[in-house]
Amino acid sequence: MPLRLTATDPNFELEFSEYVSRRRDVASDVADVVTQIISGVRTRQDAALLEYSKKFDRLDLVSGSQLRLTGDEIDKAAGAARKDAIAALERASARIETFHEQQIPEGFDYTDQQGVRLGARWTPLGAVGIYVPGGTAAYPSSVLMNAIPAKVAGVERIVMAVPTPEGQISPLVFAAARMAGVDEIYRIGGAQAIAAFAYGTETVAPVDKITGPGNAYVAEAKRQVFGRVGIDMVAGPSEILVVADSENDPSWVAADLLSQAEHDRSSQSVLITDSGALADAVADAVQKYLSMLPRGDIAQESWERHGAIVLVRDIRDAVPLINRIAPEHLELALEAPNTLVDRVTNAGAIFLGRYTPEAIGDYVGGPNHILPTAGSARFASGLSTADFMKRTTYVGCDEFAFDRIGPDAVTLAEAEGMDAHALSLSLRLNRP
Repeated sequence: MPLRLTATDPNFELEFSEYVSRRRDVASDVADVVTQIISGVRTRQDAALLEYSKKFDRLDLVSGSQLRLTGDEIDKAAGAARKDAIAALERASARIETFHEQQIPEGFDYTDQQGVRLGARWTPLGAVGIYVPGGTAAYPSSVLMNAIPAKVAGVERIVMAVPTPEGQISPLVFAAARMAGVDEIYRIGGAQAIAAFAYGTETVAPVDKITGPGNAYVAEAKRQVFGRVGIDMVAGPSEILVVADSENDPSWVAADLLSQAEHDRSSQSVLITDSGALADAVADAVQKYLSMLPRGDIAQESWERHGAIVLVRDIRDAVPLINRIAPEHLELALEAPNTLVDRVTNAGAIFLGRYTPEAIGDYVGGPNHILPTAGSARFASGLSTADFMKRTTYVGCDEFAFDRIGPDAVTLAEAEGMDAHALSLSLRLNRP
């Protein structure tokens, strides 16, 4: 059964702190395996990719050129997608694009009182690699969430890696790639795909940044190649926190909790409520749905090992608990969610009201569904258009401006013992 906590209990603070700090990540031996895979791709390039594809995806390819799907293969795969799903994907794509267009950052340029020209400009990254889980775990929504903001940002080359175990493909994933403007698609999965993006091979040209979700091996590979390339984040298992009062339908809340529990056995689902009756009814509804869901075994392990129900005296008491958990997804299933939302400082994405389940954000809401996990919402944000751009600042002094601010720079350079810095400045101040 999930953990049950009551905020008024004497041991609550200790038990809640232990729960928040509990690790849900994977065993350390993943790192060693990933290190070996990355080394293999760096040294043997296409040959390693072919070997790993055969070993992990049971995909026997003859040459590196087969790793990249041809235009005809992509069109054929995309053409097999259901028409109603394509239509829904197009509407979702439009909403996601509109939202991310609002995020395009603006530069600035001004001259200060000393006559110094100052400013910053934004430019798109040159190439981005997006990773999309493949095979039976197909996420066309993730294609849109990664590729659309990159395209909006102006990225020239958008590359996708998607594993095709035993040749399995998801038509809708390829349809989403076509829709979102992906330029290249490779049938490569796991840590080896991340390594190929970071270091390049004979077939795969390297990229500047890697984004997208994946399993523990993909997450660890992103961690290890960071610095060689940029990454969006090292994402952990999915999370949801639902704040619900007694006026909620317990079946709705239960389904919302399970929407993340079904992702992974290490996912975390939390309910905070001021109603003991609702807590009991939600727990009963969860058990009912677990017996019905195709991924019920995964969701059940997640719920029993990592789930929690927290009973508070007043619904307003949920706010400090929310901020300590810093959830990936926060649902404020309340009639007036605005009474709490402004006090929430740590959450990846917030869903306002009883008619805004987290699942709406996964597909058609508009904001990005690639969000910080494992408490990193304390210092990180979800994927945005700006993540596919870089900011460059500039300073411009003429003779007059330099004479006004240069002496302070000399003083500070000398104070730091940086004599060449001071000389560089002084020569211009003491010019003939």
